[in-house]
Amino acid sequence: MASSHSSSPVPQGSSSDVFFKKEVDPTKHIRPVQSLPDVCPKEPTGDSHTLCVAPSLVTDQHRWTVYHSKVNLPAALNDPTLAKRESDFFTKTWGLDFVDTEVIPSLYLPQISKENFIAYQQEISQREKIHERCKNICPPKDTFDRTLLHIHDKSRTDLEQVPKIFMKPDFALDDSLTFNSVLPWSHFNTAGGKGSRDAASSKLLQEKLSHYLDIVEVNIAHQISLRSEAFFHAMTSQHELQDYLKKTTQAVKMLRDKIAQIDKVMCEGSLQILRLALTRNNCVKVYNKLKLMATVHQTQPTVQVLLSTSEFVGALDLIATTQEVLQQELQGIHSFRHLGSQLCELEKLIDKMMIAEFSTYSHSDLNRPLEGECQVLEEERLVSLVFGLLKQRKLNFLEIYGEEMIITAKNIIKERVINKVSQIEEIDTDVVVKLADQMRLLNFPQWIDLLKDIFSKFTVFLQRVKATLNIIHNVVLSVLDKNQRTRELEEISQQRSAGKDNSLDTEVAYLTHEGLFISDAFSEGEPASAAVDTTSQRNMSPHSEPCSSDSVSEPECTTDSSSSKEQTSACAPPGGIEIIVSEDMRLTDLELGKLASNIQELLCNASDVCHDRAVKFLMSRAKDGFLEKLNSTEFIALSRLMETFIVDTEQICGRKSTSLLGALQSQANKFVNRFHEERRTKLSLLLDNERWKQADVPAEFQDLVDSIADGKIALPEKKPVVTEERKPADVLVVEGHQYAVVGTVLLLIRIILEYCQCVDNIPSVTTDMLTRLTDLLKYFNSRSCQLVLGAGALQVVGLKTITTKNLALSSRCLQLIVHYIPVIRAHFEARLPPKQWSMLRHFDHITKDYHDHIAEISAKLVAIMDSLFDKLLSKYEVKAPVPSPCFRNICKQMTKMHEAIFDLLPEEQTQMLFLRINASYKLHLKKQLSHLNVINDGGPQNGLVTADVAFYTGNLQALKGLKDLDLNMAEIWEQKR
Repeated sequence: MASSHSSSPVPQGSSSDVFFKKEVDPTKHIRPVQSLPDVCPKEPTGDSHTLCVAPSLVTDQHRWTVYHSKVNLPAALNDPTLAKRESDFFTKTWGLDFVDTEVIPSLYLPQISKENFIAYQQEISQREKIHERCKNICPPKDTFDRTLLHIHDKSRTDLEQVPKIFMKPDFALDDSLTFNSVLPWSHFNTAGGKGSRDAASSKLLQEKLSHYLDIVEVNIAHQISLRSEAFFHAMTSQHELQDYLKKTTQAVKMLRDKIAQIDKVMCEGSLQILRLALTRNNCVKVYNKLKLMATVHQTQPTVQVLLSTSEFVGALDLIATTQEVLQQELQGIHSFRHLGSQLCELEKLIDKMMIAEFSTYSHSDLNRPLEGECQVLEEERLVSLVFGLLKQRKLNFLEIYGEEMIITAKNIIKERVINKVSQIEEIDTDVVVKLADQMRLLNFPQWIDLLKDIFSKFTVFLQRVKATLNIIHNVVLSVLDKNQRTRELEEISQQRSAGKDNSLDTEVAYLTHEGLFISDAFSEGEPASAAVDTTSQRNMSPHSEPCSSDSVSEPECTTDSSSSKEQTSACAPPGGIEIIVSEDMRLTDLELGKLASNIQELLCNASDVCHDRAVKFLMSRAKDGFLEKLNSTEFIALSRLMETFIVDTEQICGRKSTSLLGALQSQANKFVNRFHEERRTKLSLLLDNERWKQADVPAEFQDLVDSIADGKIALPEKKPVVTEERKPADVLVVEGHQYAVVGTVLLLIRIILEYCQCVDNIPSVTTDMLTRLTDLLKYFNSRSCQLVLGAGALQVVGLKTITTKNLALSSRCLQLIVHYIPVIRAHFEARLPPKQWSMLRHFDHITKDYHDHIAEISAKLVAIMDSLFDKLLSKYEVKAPVPSPCFRNICKQMTKMHEAIFDLLPEEQTQMLFLRINASYKLHLKKQLSHLNVINDGGPQNGLVTADVAFYTGNLQALKGLKDLDLNMAEIWEQKR
């Protein structure tokens, strides 16, 4: 291999790759050719593209350059479509309007001459000399390229003799196809063994391969010769580099010796102390971990002990803490691999135990004797159970309590009925087997006493339920209050932590600036916080073992997670039991609020249950029509008892139950219907048997009327029997006025007072009573009109005729009722709600009907006398004697009329009535005188008529109460024309 190290030129890196270039499959991806580095110190360094601008046959044979263009510039600029040939190519792009203009020199640009480049030429003259010297050393570029191209062509021709399979990058003889292609065994494997031909083929193949090897070696040697100077320069640089490395190694060795001495003198002892401290801390951690494992190991026995004393909350807290410790600090310990699942099963068992315990507590609390004060049974036990159920989110425990309430309410009625029936000897329980039938055998006093007993027991029962539910409600409110305070504390802690982070960042930046270690700055705050955590953990762990004297700063029996989980809050409910609220009760405020409302609803449900059972008890007794047969006093007693119970339950529960109230209203409606029908029937019978004669007024009726005059409408209480009996009076005195009445009206007044008294006793039937009372008053008015004015009494009672005394007595009775209608109206108005005052208009209609009836009776009396005047005066003749028989008969009938009505009607009404009669008399007399042509001429006939009229006037004014009556008899004469 020929090489020159002194004068051989160093080829360019971009052109030297020609000897390594091989044929590239145009269908494959062409990788860019990497040129060898240029290490010649005598040649300017730089990129090969800057040294050789001409295209390279090797590197640029697959890249498009301007030399590949097939269109020259003149051909591109000659546009055959133009009318004239352009003077330059600018019109090609800028259009035909482009005109060459002379550029005006700028006033702001200086004139450049050769003197401006003198300083530059002096500066680069030295560089120019170096450049000329380098040009002499290196051959011209074009000569070198031609030589290089010639060598490249020759080398390429030689390399083309080598098969391309040897040039493949994935050439490997272990491939069977490649091996068979290089060494064709078909030339050597013959049936007859090796022959002379095979030996010749083998030798020829060996020579061919040797020839290929020589070609490759020659090309490699040629390439090495081209890089000989670079190799020698690299060797020289290698020797210098080895000297530098030797010196560096010695310096490093000296530095290491010094560092080792410093480490031995200053650091080794301190590091040993740190190692021992770390070892001690690790041992302490292991010790604490073992103690924690021992504590966890005792979890199940401790839970059993707690469950034996019904400490469900403590057991659940211990299980939750142990599970958290297993998941965080004891995770992966093989001996505890089954403890988690065991604790889960134990927790499920505790859930069932708590539900069963709460059911047992509810049964014992609600079924204890209903006597004494309404104190909560085992309040601490109830609080513990409720906390445990809330902790486990078992919010359906109220349903258990509600079911127990229903059963207890049934049992209360059953027990009281059995107790009452057993006290009555008249009931044979062997004959009457069913309890409901036995209860129906009770009379009203016995039954009402039983109902009082049931209502009193229900009241005590509701008070106990309320006390128990109040405790549960206080527990729920305590948990809700704790959740809200915990949320507020978390917000405050987040704000503080954000401020602490900001101050910590400032402190870290300051420490870094001062040159301290940041880890040291953080470690300064750890002992204090660790001490605080330890103290809090020891105080917050109620079930942990006492810490020994050799304990260190870390907690021994609990962890951070467990201690934070057992933070508690105490509050005192009204019952006096201190409630401990655990922080892990993560019930939402919505759930707790809904539970609190359910508790209040459960209390109202308890009241509804008691009312429903009472309604069933009433309906059971009413099957035989017992309640409908009650008289007014008995029903009022029953109504008052039921209303008292309704008010008591409303005060306890805060809501009025409607079932018993509805049953009372239903029975009241039935009672009102029966009450009204009885009194209407009674009034009808009285009217049908009334002979319309003046009745004596017993003293009790006078007392009844006097009590109304005092301002209250009520039946007087029965006074003890007095030995001296009071005689009945002839008339009824009402506020100084005398009323002659029939016996029916006296009873009607008493009936009216019974209606008003019933309204006072049963306020719920006010509207119905008003309707019934107006119906009763209308019935009396219409029926009395039929009997008297309509003369129905002739057929009903058998009267011979309806006399004026009957008519006057009927009118006076109606006037008495009219007198009391405003009093009755005021009584109902005070008891009706304002929205129902419109019903009072019925009294106005009744008053008008009564006045019309009274007016019709007065008109009937006048009509009787009018017919009499018409009959008598039609036969009147003006002749002697004086007074005439006609006038004598008229005065006799007027006297009878006066005698009939004067003692019945008041004096004013009597005068008004006789004035109307006198007017009728004057009308008939005037008509008769006109018929007889008797005029006021002072003649004999006039004298006779005047004497008869004077007799009539004197006789009429002589009647009692009519002395001052203005008769005005001058109207009987016609006016003179």
